Amino acid sequence: MEVMKAWTADLAHSNVEFVVRHMMISRVRGSFKKYDITYNGDPDKLESGRATAKIDVASVFTGDNGRDEDLRSSNFFEVSKYPFITFESTKIEKISDESYKVHGNLTIKGVTKEVAFDGELGGILKDPYGNQRFGFSATASINRREFGLTWNMVLDNGGVMVGDTVKIEIALEMVEVNQK
Repeated sequence: MEVMKAWTADLAHSNVEFVVRHMMISRVRGSFKKYDITYNGDPDKLESGRATAKIDVASVFTGDNGRDEDLRSSNFFEVSKYPFITFESTKIEKISDESYKVHGNLTIKGVTKEVAFDGELGGILKDPYGNQRFGFSATASINRREFGLTWNMVLDNGGVMVGDTVKIEIALEMVEVNQK
């Protein structure tokens, strides 16, 4: 029987970010500063494991306090009612030696949709302190309106304040849990 190893994201060396169009002329980047991302399995056989994420929505950061408060409000995430974004993988598909497709259920504002992330294994190694680590990055695009994030404003030029497509970009350095 194969033992499933437990891994967790090293927050000092990982990022959970998003990018969305602003006024249809530029892009705004934001991130979440508090989250718990885990992987249970062998990084040499990623497709046999399972990944989960729990993101603290109140930790959203875009570099503008007013915008961050608006994102936390009922205009967008409604943090008081929906404090977390979650993801649970349902299938990890190996595309090539380093490329993967991570399928799973993403829940935002109480709405769950199946999403597929394009992923890349960055490598597996033992760090100078004896900890086993592996790097993994993933991207996906979602339509925010499908998750109940519907606020917008029509502009004089006919465009809108916030684009519907949100690109999610995740860069992880995973460390094995309970190493001695």
